[in-house]
Amino acid sequence: MKLNLRQIEVFRAIMLSGSISGASKSLFVSQPAVSRLISYTEQRLGMLLFQRIKGRLYPTPEARKLFEEVGTLYQSVQRLNEMAENLAENRVGQLRIACSPNIGQSLMPRAMAIFCERHPEVHVTLHTLISSVMLPALLNQQIELGIAYMPVSHPSLHARPLHRNRIVVVVPRQHRMARRTAINVDDLAGERLIGYGSDIPLGQLQQQIVGNDPARQVHRIEVQQAHVACAMVQAGAGIALVDEITLMGPVWSEIVALPLLPSVNAPIHLFHLEMEPLSRLAQEFIDIAESLDKVDALAA
Repeated sequence: MKLNLRQIEVFRAIMLSGSISGASKSLFVSQPAVSRLISYTEQRLGMLLFQRIKGRLYPTPEARKLFEEVGTLYQSVQRLNEMAENLAENRVGQLRIACSPNIGQSLMPRAMAIFCERHPEVHVTLHTLISSVMLPALLNQQIELGIAYMPVSHPSLHARPLHRNRIVVVVPRQHRMARRTAINVDDLAGERLIGYGSDIPLGQLQQQIVGNDPARQVHRIEVQQAHVACAMVQAGAGIALVDEITLMGPVWSEIVALPLLPSVNAPIHLFHLEMEPLSRLAQEFIDIAESLDKVDALAA
């Protein structure tokens, strides 16, 4: 390489100041050091950059042409510094997140509103994905963060607890059990229970709760998402086991949520790659999500 950044810096300083002494002052180095470096640069380039005429230093036509390119280079350096400053202050960038559909209607809008108010110029992409799709999206770095009830472990993923997310029983407001303080698992026998697919974590958890008793497994409607189950209950189609975070979303005016006994949780975790450093934006989003969970815990 014939020119390095230090040589370019000294050449630019001479061009801007018009003298060796001016360049030395702007760069805070001695005049002999500037003279030696510019002479070495001319040797490396194989051409003169400056000529002294009647005691003054004048750039050659080749130097003027070279200076045009140096100007372009310094504009790029300035943009680089501005970008670094913006990144340090979280003013630019993008964040790719995925969450399960129920979180997309409850926790996520609140966290997103706070985040976007703080960083109006950051582009955020939010995907609502079931866990079987979210897992490969995380591993393939299509998303940086994933938030879901996903009871699977993977050596490449780090899981941060976010919400204990208790399971509750949702019944229509006019249901005979609506005035109870809690519902025991045994009380589900004979009820029209809205079911979930066995291929999703909530469906697998429901199977663990109701066990193998056929009387607890009477369901003619099977759904894939907890908020859809709430809509079914509100329409009078049956009762459902849902997670409490789903109830933080849309207001369901005609249903009642009751604690399930014994207590069961569908814990929400925040997932990211174990060995991949998080961006500053991702870390701040995590802080916001965790702070919301603390507020919810105090309210409860």
